[in-house]
Amino acid sequence: MNVKGPFVFDSHALLKFFQKERGHEKVARLLRDIQAAGRTKYLNAINLGEIIYTTKRVFGDQQKIAILAHIERLGFTILPVPNTLIFQAAEYKAQYSISFADCFALASAVEQKAPIVTGDPEFRKVAELVEVVWV
Repeated sequence: MNVKGPFVFDSHALLKFFQKERGHEKVARLLRDIQAAGRTKYLNAINLGEIIYTTKRVFGDQQKIAILAHIERLGFTILPVPNTLIFQAAEYKAQYSISFADCFALASAVEQKAPIVTGDPEFRKVAELVEVVWV
């Protein structure tokens, strides 16, 4: 895979990786390739919140803390959520039938001019707006 430029990760891809779901090896390989190429890995703060509440709900506080530490060790840059990003995510939500959290990943990817790394089929609806790296 071509690892030029930054990448925006959706919570779907990282939850797949952390929970060792089918396809997690592809996420692991991509993370290694991005690291080796010295490229930036972004995660929107809203999508980080998704990872936190999903992990806590399913696995509890200890696993939630472990995953937060793992995200830190992987060197993700957490993107803030300024009003301009909220407004853009709201525009995407109004126009496309995808989750609001996914709209934040989409808005971040468009803003960063970066592909989204995901396995979430909802992103097929917006594939004309941003490159999608399917995992």
